[in-house]
Amino acid sequence: MTVRIIPATLRDLSYVAANLRSEDRAEIDCQLDHWSPALLALTALQGFAYVAELDGNPEAGFGAAEQRSGLWIAWSWGTRRMKRCVPEITRYFHEALGPRVAARGAWRVEARALAENDLALRWLHRLGATERCRLPAYGKNGEDFFLYDWTREGWNHVPIPKTTGTEAAAAGADLAGQGCAGARGCPAG
Repeated sequence: MTVRIIPATLRDLSYVAANLRSEDRAEIDCQLDHWSPALLALTALQGFAYVAELDGNPEAGFGAAEQRSGLWIAWSWGTRRMKRCVPEITRYFHEALGPRVAARGAWRVEARALAENDLALRWLHRLGATERCRLPAYGKNGEDFFLYDWTREGWNHVPIPKTTGTEAAAAGADLAGQGCAGARGCPAG
């Protein structure tokens, strides 16, 4: 069982979105009025976007996108086989994605999870996110969510002096670390 993290493509994210595990489908359904796998995939290609492959097959998409200067939103969703990719995604989050987002000047990275999605809630804790509050009736049908975040002050794995010196590295990582809208012709990161 080989897990590999690669830059996301529209094709790979569309496949994952078309084969979502039930927990992720429920979370997306209650946040978006109208969506399709292709639209979800296209939206996910903003900012940094990656795919976790399991034995060559795309099983999870994840990344972070800037909402406004200094504020980023982290996201992830996958197929029923995503669980097998979580350890490698977690490693990549700490070693690559977190430092790249910090180098882009992020002060805050937010993530929201459906209150009933125990797996997502436990994973956010493992990723070092801080639970900020319950969001009552955040979903379009009144579903409750939890808001989590990482702030620059709380990032233990990304020293502030290191991030301020890596803007050039992040700029160079754009092609290697950002998702691609085309087929698998993107350069590897």
